[in-house]
Amino acid sequence: MATVPPALSGPDSSLQRRLHAVLHAAVRVRAEALRRAHGLMETPAGQTLASTGRALGHAVGSRLRPDPVPERYVHGVTPIGRLLARPALLGLLGSIAIVLGASQPNSPFTSKLPGSWYFGVPTPSAVPGITPPPGQWLFFGVVAVYLGMILMLRAWWDVVRVCARYRGMPVRHLAWVFAAWVAPLLVVAPLFSKDLYSYVAQGEMMSRHINPYAYGPTVLGPIGANPLNRLVDPLWGNVTSPYGPVFLVPAGWIVELTGHNVLMSVEGLRLLALAGTIAAAAAIPSIARSFGLDGASGFAMAALNPLVLLHLVAGGHNDAMMLGFLVPGYALARRGHRIWGIVLVALGAAVKVPALIGAVYIGWEWLGTHRSVRERVRPVATAMLLTLAVMAVLSAVAGLGWGWMAGLSNPDTVRSWLDPATAVGLLGGKILATVGLGGHAHTVLTLARGLGFVLAAVIGVRLLLRSDEIGPLRALGWSLIAVVVLSPVVQPWYAAWGFVFLAPVVEGRVRRIVVICSGISCFVGLPGGRVLLHEISVANPLLVAGFSVALVGVGLALLRARSHPHQGGLSTRPADLVSERA
Repeated sequence: MATVPPALSGPDSSLQRRLHAVLHAAVRVRAEALRRAHGLMETPAGQTLASTGRALGHAVGSRLRPDPVPERYVHGVTPIGRLLARPALLGLLGSIAIVLGASQPNSPFTSKLPGSWYFGVPTPSAVPGITPPPGQWLFFGVVAVYLGMILMLRAWWDVVRVCARYRGMPVRHLAWVFAAWVAPLLVVAPLFSKDLYSYVAQGEMMSRHINPYAYGPTVLGPIGANPLNRLVDPLWGNVTSPYGPVFLVPAGWIVELTGHNVLMSVEGLRLLALAGTIAAAAAIPSIARSFGLDGASGFAMAALNPLVLLHLVAGGHNDAMMLGFLVPGYALARRGHRIWGIVLVALGAAVKVPALIGAVYIGWEWLGTHRSVRERVRPVATAMLLTLAVMAVLSAVAGLGWGWMAGLSNPDTVRSWLDPATAVGLLGGKILATVGLGGHAHTVLTLARGLGFVLAAVIGVRLLLRSDEIGPLRALGWSLIAVVVLSPVVQPWYAAWGFVFLAPVVEGRVRRIVVICSGISCFVGLPGGRVLLHEISVANPLLVAGFSVALVGVGLALLRARSHPHQGGLSTRPADLVSERA
């Protein structure tokens, strides 16, 4: 049984020792019973089972430890390079594994055609209409992507724990970790989504002076005349754009600058997403310090979050561009530059409307804390009017008008049981159909989605009114989460809106919840699960067995990894961490 470090004392250490004792005793009893049941008492297999059980007990116990004791970072004394080296390498390996897996021809995680990407393009079929078999490497590709995601999540958690211990660490120590993890993702085809191809199509429309608020990408011509339409999700082919002019105008510029080359346009728009991610990440430490919090911890939670790296950067979603204006705008307002902050927030809202919430909070905090609602009404109204004025000017200069507001209803095209409001509406429609009232299904769905918006608004107002008590950053972050969860369509990367703002303030159990939810969001909606199950049944059994053993081995190695000082290990004694101050 592992001994409790001398630094532990008090009721928490007693509970820790009891927990370890219970876990280890349970594992030993179970191993003993299995050995006797199978006659393996003295065999090597029995001994292996026992040692595996003990290792699992240690691993589970180590995962339940509370947050580390915070220490001050001391330049030249704290071995921060050595502490970050292991998780940085682990995350890099995960990133490379994802690129290798998703670059396999016929990978379910990417969509590639000749001329649209550098490598990994499926071989054209010799017989029209017949898709050639994917081959044995498809199984490898799916396993590699899932394994890489697990490695990145584990590496991220290790970095977060290092930052949670050594407060005051310069953010530059994490910048090279961010660069190492994101670099491989810039050479993989658009990951987990076809949205980036829709962006290119809308940029193509802008370059041809076709209003994306009046037509969908199919206006560019049939598939034969415009191969780009083969890459755009058919669901959005006839749908007008819901994005603002601050995104569409640069998209048109990029398409023109790249000579209407699909591959280069995709990379250009991805670099735009990367720039937005970097801008948001650079502003997080400033926001954290304005609340008396640690900048490095906030940066690690936000910028190194695999949900941000895999979806916003590798997927190229324009949510990154929205955050690239919204987060720095809020940071400027916290430093006293409220007008410039509102201008940046308006730019973000002219990419995607949810950024408007930033203007509300800038106005709410304009006069400081502990002000009455009546005193706050005027600055909030002023901030909103300035934001809308900037958006109006941008729409007029772009020559597109406010047509994108009509496109905000486009999510009604998607109906998924993963969206709480939509699921309630669909379930209500099925219940009505069961009792013979199926003609009201659409009405029920519309009503459920409307009630979801109302509930999100109520939650947002409640959080705003209590922001002095719970902290404005927490209120802002959870308000965005409420908007995401209760909106008609929930995409996994939408959760990054709230997680980025919560990054500087989450501690302890809430931090674990954010990490777990980020990990779950990374996997939600991925098509690889079904493909993996199919490939297990048709791929070479030796290949399946080999990869399965390797996957289990890596998983056990990650679970058994104990937190030692030379690995970024952290003390297990809980501490009162710094809380958010307005």
